[in-house]
Amino acid sequence: MTDLIYEQPLNEKVRSYLRLENLAQQLQNNVTQDQQHQCFFPLFSLVELTERCDYRTELLKDIDRQVQQLRSICYLQQADSEQVNQLIQQLNSLKAPLQKPERIGYKLKQDKFITALRQRFNMTGAYCNFDLPQLHFWLGKDWPQRKKDIQYWLEQFKPILAPITLLLNIYRNTAEFTHISAQAGFYQGDSPQPLSLIRVKIDPSYNCYPTISGHKNRYAIHFVDFSLHRHTHETIEFSLATCG
Repeated sequence: MTDLIYEQPLNEKVRSYLRLENLAQQLQNNVTQDQQHQCFFPLFSLVELTERCDYRTELLKDIDRQVQQLRSICYLQQADSEQVNQLIQQLNSLKAPLQKPERIGYKLKQDKFITALRQRFNMTGAYCNFDLPQLHFWLGKDWPQRKKDIQYWLEQFKPILAPITLLLNIYRNTAEFTHISAQAGFYQGDSPQPLSLIRVKIDPSYNCYPTISGHKNRYAIHFVDFSLHRHTHETIEFSLATCG
């Protein structure tokens, strides 16, 4: 089996980014494969999160911070200046869509089909054809047409999802995985530099998963036996990346 990677955000900003990234990936999966009405769960979650919080201001600040840091890296002799400059250009190109006055996803709020579905979708089992005949009609369309609709809905969130994807890639690339042994299923670490993300890679054959806690300078990892539902006392070999 392929090693599994678990990620733990250490601040609220990265926590939000990861949630939005996960929802976008779920919705993208519905573009690559027909999963019937399953596309609406991540879609409505994206709508709700973007209604609850306008991420554009935070993203613009984050982009400017990253650009400033990347420019300082250019002065280092070992830095690949061409690659760094390309990354700076990518980040700067993502700012313009964030500066538009329209609220993210506003077109979906004007879509009567989406609005009708969203009002009823939280009801248990409410996607029967007698509950939502308009959903039954939409599911009866050819897959290419429904795929085009899903792509359009996903496109409405591109102004925030594109920079989030790039920023998370930058965060993840700040640290490489190193091999660690967790004696009695426990590992604790600290960092003089503020951390934003803990990444744990483990072979599923251990039959364990990590529970990770901490803050920007200190963290702890407990490994839990999946079958016994309790902390394992075995030595667990895993890989760790602590991302700034």
